[in-house]
Amino acid sequence: MSEMQLNGLIAATVTPFDSAGVVDLTAIKPMIDRLIESGVTGLYVCGSTGEGMSLTCQERKSVVEASVTASNGRVPVIVQVGHNSITDACDLAKHAVDAGANVVSATCPSYFKVADTETLLSCMGQIANAAPQLPFYYYHIPALTGSQIDVVDFLERGGARIPNLAGLKYTNTLIHEFQACQYTRSRNFDVVWGCDEMLLAALASGATAAIGSTYNIAAPLYCRIIEAIDAGDWKTARRLQYHSVAMVNVMKSFPFHGALKAIMSMLKMPVGSCRLPLNELTENETVSLQNGLKDIGFFDWCGHETQIGR
Repeated sequence: MSEMQLNGLIAATVTPFDSAGVVDLTAIKPMIDRLIESGVTGLYVCGSTGEGMSLTCQERKSVVEASVTASNGRVPVIVQVGHNSITDACDLAKHAVDAGANVVSATCPSYFKVADTETLLSCMGQIANAAPQLPFYYYHIPALTGSQIDVVDFLERGGARIPNLAGLKYTNTLIHEFQACQYTRSRNFDVVWGCDEMLLAALASGATAAIGSTYNIAAPLYCRIIEAIDAGDWKTARRLQYHSVAMVNVMKSFPFHGALKAIMSMLKMPVGSCRLPLNELTENETVSLQNGLKDIGFFDWCGHETQIGR
């Protein structure tokens, strides 16, 4: 169980909504089909990108079921079950097993901040134990959870405390800490990178898999980065990585989730708007976003067909 190894590009999938703000389960299969065609090797469901924290538990279960069905065994499905209620998180973990998911992952509670490693181990241990049949990955994203726990210490101690702890999704920018997580003494953990615009640096530091938001819209670009590295062509890899940096910089001028969903619509993947407290883009913002992406050549190198002129 602890030797689980994820590989390649894992898309942190969005949750589609219809015009009334209801989860649109019918949009999940065509979206996943497109993502797999574009080169992703896994799906991370109901995470930050998927607005999991803004969904009810029943909605999350429905999204997971639809995603597992749509994947149909082609790529692994990782279910993010983190919740401010540990009881609800455990229930979601048990459901992930029943739904046929391959991996369970969880953020720590974020309203009442986790202040020490022992508390984090207790929280994650309960959730992981609710689905002992599946590998468990802690989702380390301190910018959103507010938890500044030493994640290397968590892994060192977690190896003895949580039998199915397979690794973590590392969404931070500290390359040295990310690398240290790969060299823990307690176990050979699978540490998955989570900052898209720094993928090149992570690969150079030993990453074999990455989970990201922008793989929804530019997976072919990131696949080419990996191919260039495999061929020893670091000059090309650096040039391609800068495309990602430019893309993210354009998106950062707007509400990120709204921008991501607007771009997916431009790429013939309509997924609706966002759920409050996140905001969708206005019509003027959408036009501005589109123009900014055109200026950097996004629609020429993203690897997707589009609904708009170039």
